[in-house]
This record gives sequence, structure tokens and C-alpha cells, in this order.
Amino acid sequence: MFLVDSHCHLDRLDLASYDGDLDRALQAARDNGVGHFLCVSIGMDNFPEVLRIAREHDDVSASVGVHPNEHEGKDPDVETLVKLAADPEVVAIGETGLDYFRSEGDLEWQRDRFRRHIAAAKRTGKPLIIHMREATEDTLRILREEGADEVGGVMHCFVEDWDTAKAAMDLDFHISFSGIVTFNSARALQEVARKLPAERMLVETDSPYLAPVPNRGKPNQPAWVRHVAEFIAELRNAPLEQVAEVTTENYFRLFGGRPALRNVAG
Repeated sequence: MFLVDSHCHLDRLDLASYDGDLDRALQAARDNGVGHFLCVSIGMDNFPEVLRIAREHDDVSASVGVHPNEHEGKDPDVETLVKLAADPEVVAIGETGLDYFRSEGDLEWQRDRFRRHIAAAKRTGKPLIIHMREATEDTLRILREEGADEVGGVMHCFVEDWDTAKAAMDLDFHISFSGIVTFNSARALQEVARKLPAERMLVETDSPYLAPVPNRGKPNQPAWVRHVAEFIAELRNAPLEQVAEVTTENYFRLFGGRPALRNVAG
């Protein structure tokens, strides 16, 4: 079995249980069937570390982008994003998008940042990683206005309803499920996970955040993407191996590349 953690922040993991050693955390994930990791950038200050991790591990890829709530560091223009995305380890633009939950006041700066990321994705031909929180209407509107369907991408850590999932798929976006789908309160999201066409589905941890049941409340880690896949398999009345196979195929079709020749546990 081969799973992909399609969204994690390896530079931010709580490594206390691994004596501070990222390699041990990655090996624990491999021992749990996880064969590839997309380490996602949230800002220009952390991008060099994200890139370093990807360069040092043949089963880790990187993205470049600035989270909608990020205020530290430089806010890159389109040219900067295009230049950084030229690195062969960088497979996506993001995470980017809109988050009205944590920000107040005039948020035009967030929308401008989002538009720049979409422009960079179109210039590079690399897919987008979208963060969307309490900003569904504006996020979808800007994706349409800016022609994001030319590159597509993934709605990361999706928590919306079926109508929103359909609107995202109409724009050629995939839907990625995090540990939230395992929460008892996530009934509408679980319905999306049941109905979603298999060819549009990804799984992720968003580690160190949003640990799935049975580890909810703990610092998340890439090894636990297996719990997400197991829960979705149960929802869909499908074998775990089938969910692993299709989500892995979807990941590499969307982001390119191929699995590293490394053994992972079944």
C-alpha cells in the first residue's frame, strides 16, 4: 500500500517524540504506508526551509506561496513566485486563498495576494493549493474571474458542503480531506466524502494541525494520514488499498512526478 500526504508542514512538526529528528518522523510515516509528502509553504520566511527539506528527501516535494493570514516576511509579486516555482522540487503554488475567520477589516490585500498567486500558477503551469475559510463565495468568484481552471489544483482541508465541492470540481479542482472528516461533528463533510468521484479525491494531514480520530487534540504527524484514508474507505464501503491507490494516482497526475523507489509498509 502506498499513501500520499498531500499537504503537510514538515518544517513545523512537533518532533518531541522523535528526539527532534525529522527523518525519524518520516520513517514512522513510511512504516505506516506513506510513501510521499508534499511540504507546503506558508510564507517567504519559511520557504527556504521547506525547499531544503524537499531537496534532502527524495520522497518529499515542495510548494511556494504565502498563506492568506500570513503577515510576516515579504509579500511576493508574481515575478518572484514564478522565479521560485522554477525549482524542480516545487510542484505547486500555495497555499493561497482567502481566510475571513482570522482577519478583520478591509481584506482587499488578501484578495490581491490571492490573484497574484493565481497569475503565477498560470505562468508556471503549476497547480494551486487553496485555503478557504469562511470565504467560500469570494474564493470561488476569484478563481473564476482569474481563470484558475486553466491550471486547476486542490481545495486543501476541505470542510464545505456538496454544492461547494461541485463548484470546485467545475473549476478543475480536486478535494482533499484532512483529519476533520473523522470528527463526529463533520456529518456534511462525510457525505461529501461518500459522494465525491474517486478521481477527484486526495488525503492529507495538514500536520502538525488537525489530528484525526483517534489522535484528535494531539500534534498531528504525516503517519496519521492513514487514519484519514481508513475512515474514508469505511465511509465509501471500499477497501483501504483502493482508496490509497486512487488518491496516490490522483496526486501524481495533478502534481507530476512519480513515486520514489522506496519501500513503504503495507
